[in-house]
This record gives sequence, C-alpha cells and structure tokens, in this order.
Amino acid sequence: MAITSQHVTGFAAGLGVSAMTFYLYKKNQAKVDQFLSDRGIQVSSLMERDPQSMSLKELVKAKEDLEDMIAEREHEEDQSAKKTSSKK
Repeated sequence: MAITSQHVTGFAAGLGVSAMTFYLYKKNQAKVDQFLSDRGIQVSSLMERDPQSMSLKELVKAKEDLEDMIAEREHEEDQSAKKTSSKK
C-alpha cells in the first residue's frame, strides 16, 4: 500500500489538531487540572507543582509520596548492602 496525498493530509490535520489541543490545555492547565482533580483524576504530579500554591491536602499527599520514595530507596540500599556483604 503506497502512501497517498490523503495519508499526508490526514497526518498533517491530526498533527495540527494535536498541537492546538496541547496549546489549549497548557493555556488552561490550572482550570483543567482542577476540574479533573475534583472528579478524582490526578493529571499532574504533585512534585511538579509550586508548593506555595498547593492546598494542605495536596501538601500532605506530596509529603507521603516523598516518604514512600525515601523508604523504597533505603530498602533497596539495605538489600544491595546485604547482597554485597553476603558475597564476601
């Protein structure tokens, strides 16, 4: 199947619509994220947001996420240290 001008036109139209949609999302990102957050969908990571603009609930969630990541890394380091010491 050869690529025709219809394929190229469809690709260009899809690319244009995607670019426009991304632009509109970025322009209204705070409103869209708040709308989705109100419905239980978290789009942006809490770590990417400005802490000064976060609510107390969002700050607590970010703190819990950080504590989880720290605990995972400490556990991984403990496991690798045990493997290294057991090989000697």
